[in-house]
Amino acid sequence: MRYVAAYLLAALGGNESPDAKDIKKILESVGIEADDTCLSKVISELQGKNVNEVIAAGYGKLASVPAGGAVAVASSAAAGSGGAAAPAAVEEKEEKKEESEESDDDMGFGLFD
Repeated sequence: MRYVAAYLLAALGGNESPDAKDIKKILESVGIEADDTCLSKVISELQGKNVNEVIAAGYGKLASVPAGGAVAVASSAAAGSGGAAAPAAVEEKEEKKEESEESDDDMGFGLFD
């Protein structure tokens, strides 16, 4: 990921086709020693491509990725058990957390007393 970030920084700086030397210079400026194998892989994959087009294509791919873990759990539970069990289980867990926090206050002392 650091090689891609350095490549994008070089492209953002106006270099439309950064080479290994440019990326190494960016990485070394923050104390990272570049691995030539990873560096050559990133350069070969992005060579000749417009960075803005690659980013736009990536946004399209991200749109298909589920973004919420709770939504995925609720939808899978709804498919398997009829739908009402998942939200009830989540609410019960939240209530238990609130009770445990209140019980700490009733002990008669605080952390900094």
